[in-house]
Amino acid sequence: MLKMNKIAILVLFFLVINQAFAQKFKIKGSDTELPLTQNVAEEYMKRNKNANLMVTGGGTGVGLSALLNGTTDVAQASRSLRMDEKLKLKNEGKAYEEVIIAYDAIAIIVHPSNKVSQLSREQLEAIYTGKITNWKDVGGENLKIVAYSRETSSGTYEFFKEHVLSKKNYTPTTLLMPATGAIVQSVSQTKGAIGYIGLGYLEKTVKAVKVSYDNGVTYVAPSVAAAKNNTYPISRPLYYYYLTSVETTVSPFIKFVLSSAGQQIVLKTGYVPVK
Repeated sequence: MLKMNKIAILVLFFLVINQAFAQKFKIKGSDTELPLTQNVAEEYMKRNKNANLMVTGGGTGVGLSALLNGTTDVAQASRSLRMDEKLKLKNEGKAYEEVIIAYDAIAIIVHPSNKVSQLSREQLEAIYTGKITNWKDVGGENLKIVAYSRETSSGTYEFFKEHVLSKKNYTPTTLLMPATGAIVQSVSQTKGAIGYIGLGYLEKTVKAVKVSYDNGVTYVAPSVAAAKNNTYPISRPLYYYYLTSVETTVSPFIKFVLSSAGQQIVLKTGYVPVK
């Protein structure tokens, strides 16, 4: 009986030690980064048996809010911190780190049956601000345009507004979707639809159109290669934000993401490596 008690104590001791050295933290935010982070986290946990990473989406705004209120350790963001977010962190005495983990191209998608195969930035602006409402006005058939967008908490929403709409407001008829996957599904099922998504979400159920940022002189299709050589105009960095107070816990994972193995996963998932 005494021997059994010693064994039980030893087992309990090793369980406590294992738990003490376990690497457990949460990653939350950008839906654009979600497939990438899930893939990298899965490989990281295979290599590090004591690691337990919980990865969820919800949008950049959700992730950064969670970072500010302490309910996530790492925030995924498809935009940089706004000034009000920086000030809040400063006022609360919270030092943070910003890491670019990949680059992304934003693909403009339409229904596969749509005859339109290219659009200029000016045409995209006119569609999303409500000046153009029918596909016939951009070389398509006589069909009402149904514009889909991410919701306002999304970093992609803000990036698109700033860099494609020249900071103009979306038309009130724009349909705001809670997740990127919902845009893909809606566009694939709606003949007159248009939407924008991260390149990693592009699939055969929708058609990506070429985009021009030089008044229709040159049109470029979204791809990893085009984003990498800067010929595709709608590209942006993807970030991880974390507080320095958790740096010891999260830095091994961040280093893995930026390693050759991690950046290979970035490439395979449809994003552009930073190296």
